[in-house]
Amino acid sequence: MAPVKKSAKSAPKKSGTPAHRQFSSPMLDGPDRAPSRAMLHPVGFSNDDFKKSIVGIASTWSMVTPCNMHIDKLAKESVKGVDAAGGKGVEFNTITISDGISMGTEGMKYSLVSREVIADSIETVVACEGMDGVVAIGGCDKNMPACIMAIARMNRPGVFVYGGTIKPGCHKGEDVDIVSVFEAVGKHSAGKIDDAELEGITGTAIPGPGSCGGMYTANTMASAIEALGMSLPNSSAQAAVSDEKMMDSFDAGAAVVNLINNNIRPRDIMTKKAFENAITVVTALGGSTNAVLHLVAMASAAKVKITIDDFTRIGKRVPVLADLKPSGANVMMKLVEIGGTLPLMKMLLDAGLLHGDCMTVTGKTMAQNLAKVKPYPKGQTVIRPLNKPIKKDGHLVILYGNLAPGGAVAKISGKEGLTFEGVARVFDSEEKAMQSILKGKIRKGDVVVIRMEGPKGGPGMREMLGPTGAIMGAGLGKDVALITDGRFSGGSHGFVIGHITPEAYVGGPLALVENGDKISIDAEKRVMTLHVSDKDLARRKKAWKQPKPRYTHGVLAKYAKLVSSASEGAITDGDLQL
Repeated sequence: MAPVKKSAKSAPKKSGTPAHRQFSSPMLDGPDRAPSRAMLHPVGFSNDDFKKSIVGIASTWSMVTPCNMHIDKLAKESVKGVDAAGGKGVEFNTITISDGISMGTEGMKYSLVSREVIADSIETVVACEGMDGVVAIGGCDKNMPACIMAIARMNRPGVFVYGGTIKPGCHKGEDVDIVSVFEAVGKHSAGKIDDAELEGITGTAIPGPGSCGGMYTANTMASAIEALGMSLPNSSAQAAVSDEKMMDSFDAGAAVVNLINNNIRPRDIMTKKAFENAITVVTALGGSTNAVLHLVAMASAAKVKITIDDFTRIGKRVPVLADLKPSGANVMMKLVEIGGTLPLMKMLLDAGLLHGDCMTVTGKTMAQNLAKVKPYPKGQTVIRPLNKPIKKDGHLVILYGNLAPGGAVAKISGKEGLTFEGVARVFDSEEKAMQSILKGKIRKGDVVVIRMEGPKGGPGMREMLGPTGAIMGAGLGKDVALITDGRFSGGSHGFVIGHITPEAYVGGPLALVENGDKISIDAEKRVMTLHVSDKDLARRKKAWKQPKPRYTHGVLAKYAKLVSSASEGAITDGDLQL
């Protein structure tokens, strides 16, 4: 194993504390801790187990969503892996929610909030129970970055396991998934398909367990976390229901025991270079705009300075190589079938686009992990060669300008064009915009403006998959732009820009846009402009009044009070010093 720089953050340690039990020993050792040991005998601890490293297995299992319905089985495999390696695995649960079910409703406001709740809950259990390490298993958009945020905060040895991708559904011989259903809604409203066709797609799109099947947010974040070094090689490119995923879960349990024994901490792995690797792989894969939000948040938890401008810097030299949905042709299982993410990372490493010296949860460096990886089979069309990319530079475009002085995020594949100019159609909620789209009131040349959907204003920064899916389904993907202070699903495509900062609720320029205003977007110059004079904007600003908060108690109100801007990752545990 390569030499490892020990973490700057030392564990609480008292005299005689075993090195492999730096957190569990103060909780369990000695006559005075007998009550603690007594509580653990009924849940399966023997006297010998009190001499072992205790590893928490954080499971996001739930029957709320197919993304996570199988994770209980994976968690039990991780427990076996810990036990086989000489540790003591202890399984516990946290929550998860379903974006796909709540999308377009008031319930979706809880989606991004759940990321913070999940991170908080994992931290709470692991820290409270004196666990020496953690395996965290996630299978959906928010619980995945949440797992990493918790691991980074605590800086105890940890490994992430991705629950795995769903296998595609099949409708009339074509691969279908959840985004196919959202786009079918748009086709149905435009009269392009009938009720029977809509129900046919609905009934076949989700055939079983696993995360949404394109390079949407779940598969994007799984790939990013693997490139970050926090999951085992190829963990991000395995089917949810497969022998490979069961073995991945078992091996993760053994890996965390090895990390404990060698005192390799998350912040030894999650360095600035490692986050650059994650951004590089997300770019090459054509990943979700949510990666910007989540990677910035994860870096903050790891005390690493990553900003939205790092995506611009890295995107200038890294091409888009993956022909994957939503912008491309293939589902994630096609990538799994040709070897997954490892050959791609080997290509990027050999081209000097990855940092090979970064430590990973294998206890080896990225370069060591990739040393024997074979290239993709000849003739495959999922991953392009570096000299024939889908797009020669990055697709995640950070824009500024008088509409977004704090930044905004677009996913520009090149298929939707690089510039757009149109007339504002302003809506103060997703629902109002959706009604107009479905009623056919949005026309070619419109810029749909959806505001008051930011982290504070929503609150919760809902994803606009419903409106973008309806626009694409209506055949307006190249003729209409959509801009918002909310977010987009990884399944969204078309000329769409989100994360506009400052958000409308706090008086950002988006709040001042009026129907009929001219808006231009230039993805090459990375600028979005509201063509209204400074004088008129000043007049509008003077007349503007902040709306009353939509929630005054409960988790959404708490979130709105604490949350940072989208450009800062929409985190709730920033500088909380009183």
